[in-house]
Amino acid sequence: MRSEAAAQLDGLERFASAGKGRGLRARRRFAVGELLLSCPAYAAVLTVSERGSHCDGCFARKEGLSKCGRCKQAFYCNVECQKEDWPMHKLECASMCTFGQNWHPSETVRLTARILAKQKTHPERTQSEKLLAVKEFESHLDKLDNEKKELIQNDIAALHHFYSKHLDYLDNAALVVLFAQVNCNGFTIEDEELSHLGSAIFPDVALMNHSCCPNVIVTYKGTLAEVRAVREIEPGEEIFSSYIDLLYPTEDRNDRLRDSYFFSCDCRECITKEKDKEKLEICKLNDPPSAETVKDMIKYARNVIEEFRRAKHYKYILCLTLTPLVELLEICELSLDKMGAVFEDSNVYMLHMMYQAMGVCLYVQDWEGALCYGQKIIRPYIKHYPSYSLNVASMWLKLGRLYMALNNRTAGAKALKRAIAIMEVAHGKDHPYISEIKKELEDH
Repeated sequence: MRSEAAAQLDGLERFASAGKGRGLRARRRFAVGELLLSCPAYAAVLTVSERGSHCDGCFARKEGLSKCGRCKQAFYCNVECQKEDWPMHKLECASMCTFGQNWHPSETVRLTARILAKQKTHPERTQSEKLLAVKEFESHLDKLDNEKKELIQNDIAALHHFYSKHLDYLDNAALVVLFAQVNCNGFTIEDEELSHLGSAIFPDVALMNHSCCPNVIVTYKGTLAEVRAVREIEPGEEIFSSYIDLLYPTEDRNDRLRDSYFFSCDCRECITKEKDKEKLEICKLNDPPSAETVKDMIKYARNVIEEFRRAKHYKYILCLTLTPLVELLEICELSLDKMGAVFEDSNVYMLHMMYQAMGVCLYVQDWEGALCYGQKIIRPYIKHYPSYSLNVASMWLKLGRLYMALNNRTAGAKALKRAIAIMEVAHGKDHPYISEIKKELEDH
């Protein structure tokens, strides 16, 4: 057992949180925007679609990246980045050469392969594990249903298929535990517009428990996770982040938490449900819809949202032609028409479909269409999301860039400045993203 001193880190400490297991607690006061914790990735993997625009090693976004001379599929800032990433990239390099177009392990499989390699080369505790070791991760193995167990077995089969030459495998039972741990404790790295960049393991960050009223936010600087306060935090107060998108009403949030993390939230917001009425706002009509009609429409909306969640990235689930994207936009518009007979535009299910439609418009470079949806989304977002929300910042950023593209510089500058105001708290004033946005303002 480690001493109490070893479990403390710069004003933070690991402790036993009542009813939640392990947790992270403040030992001193933290002000809004203050950095609580920085954690380098124990292991990270860049998503395949971002190769060529981001460095496979440090995740930096830049032009003129150098290509791996062997596989021709990984890209790096420079020789230093390439050398540093080689112990991990070599797991995939030869395999990509061998399989060519048939090389398609999932991101979870790729990340797990890197964890296995890291555990072999660095059996000692790493800089990412000052408070929590990877081997201590919860797996919730006893709570997995047959479908989740089958998915893990598929991942194990893919691991053996694509990584047979460079990995010393654990037995099947140990691999099941590891994949379950990764599923519960992995992080998605996103850029300033919340586009998916990759997946990673940040052990010390994983120590934080969930709340729908979080007092910190997690952002990323390349493959470094940073945790900053979004509320004043007093000594002795537990540190809470949010594991999920907080837009949705209480029942939906807890369905997601139970499905992905195997618990229900008991935070103030989940107990009072005080925001649910606004989030589920119904049309104000002389003849209001019946309770049964509302119930049926909510069920319809949830089903549509689940379909879109499964089809998370257009470029993966659709052929890259205009036709299917137009069809997807039509599905969004039809859903909005149907739900609009019962729901106000500020209803979160309407906002979800608008966001999907905006995404399609952005992908096909229909700037005016995307702007129209974004303008409808932003005010309800401000109302429904907590202060300093990355979702709100991202929407202001999208709007600002759209206004600029359409030569409305006044509105563009105003929107970009609002994004910056949130990001300076969430990301820190010295973050490269903020420097890039400020440069955009100067250039216009």
